Amino acid sequence: MSRFLNVLRSWLVMVSVIAAGNTLQSFRDHGFLSEKLYTASPGLVNGLQARTFGVWTLLASVIRCLCAIDIRNRTLYHITLFTFFLALAHFLSEVFIYHTAALTIGVMAPLMVASFSIMGMLIGLQYLEVEALSQNKKKN
Repeated sequence: MSRFLNVLRSWLVMVSVIAAGNTLQSFRDHGFLSEKLYTASPGLVNGLQARTFGVWTLLASVIRCLCAIDIRNRTLYHITLFTFFLALAHFLSEVFIYHTAALTIGVMAPLMVASFSIMGMLIGLQYLEVEALSQNKKKN
């Protein structure tokens, strides 16, 4: 496996662990979301919304961790990539469309993680294709 894919796997595990921590925080105290993310409309954040956010984040965490384990699974790889697009779209829409979040460090961090992850995974696709081609040549 290429060095880049190993780095990408490590990145996915790290992002997954951080997301799991955010999940716990969302279940423990919904003030976390109103203080760190949805600072422009903290009154809209309640326990139900925080738990829903927590479940969504936990699902993304599990998908990303599974992709790190089986990075050659193309379906799982594409689903994982899609989780980062969803996160990016969510936070951008909350800032620029719904105006419930401001561009604070609490929002900039997930925007940067999603952006870097999308770039890394798109580059990783090229490495996966090269590996697949080289394996097909060895079989023939």
